[in-house]
Amino acid sequence: MMDDAPQVTLLDGFAIRTAAGDPQASGAELPHVVQRLVAHLCLSGRPPRSALAGQLWPEASEAHAHGSLRSALWRVHKALPGLVQASGDHLSLVDGVRVDVHELGDWAQRVRDPRSPLEDVEIPASGLRGELLPGWYDDWVLLERERLRQVRLHALERVATRLAAAGRYGDALEAAYAAVRAEPLRESAHRTVVCVHLAEGNVAEALRAYDQFCVLLSDELGVAPSDHMRRLVPQLARVPEMRQRLLVG
Repeated sequence: MMDDAPQVTLLDGFAIRTAAGDPQASGAELPHVVQRLVAHLCLSGRPPRSALAGQLWPEASEAHAHGSLRSALWRVHKALPGLVQASGDHLSLVDGVRVDVHELGDWAQRVRDPRSPLEDVEIPASGLRGELLPGWYDDWVLLERERLRQVRLHALERVATRLAAAGRYGDALEAAYAAVRAEPLRESAHRTVVCVHLAEGNVAEALRAYDQFCVLLSDELGVAPSDHMRRLVPQLARVPEMRQRLLVG
């Protein structure tokens, strides 16, 4: 894909670059109404004008919402000419615009396909970024933020499992710990870490990761790990003297 293709970033905050070296790459100087319109089109694809106006201005009357949409479109065309196109009653970004959320979704889809070779499921930059549009609290953002959070976490865990099965344990741990960093209390992410250590034969590391999660879970939620997690721990974990030697040695 062309490096000078328009690029929109929504993960870790709104940013846009319309061409290589564009001084407006940060997007911070764009009016918020422009950012919201572009972001919504990135997430919704090709919505009809009425649906777009209703979601961007949900508390306004229909006439006022449509007027606000026309004003926002004028400002988009002025600030970012050629980025948004109209087709009948529908609006969309022009073909070729790169969006990090789309790249994240495409990667997650490849990860779910067992036929995808490992080189096609390497973690992209979008797989390691933060949440969608932090600080935005529109309903359409909140719903998509949670969906994308789950998409990323499941993909990272799945990639870690595939990498471990291929003997790439270091890369597998990077992916598993990326999931842990994104959601520290997510048990399935910690289970993935433990499974990678066990697959590599590092029982002491597996026990250490298990114990760290137990302490975290107890401190934060006052609960114990699930049976799924406990079943991963080898029998020797129940032998106190052996357990102590492994954990300190």
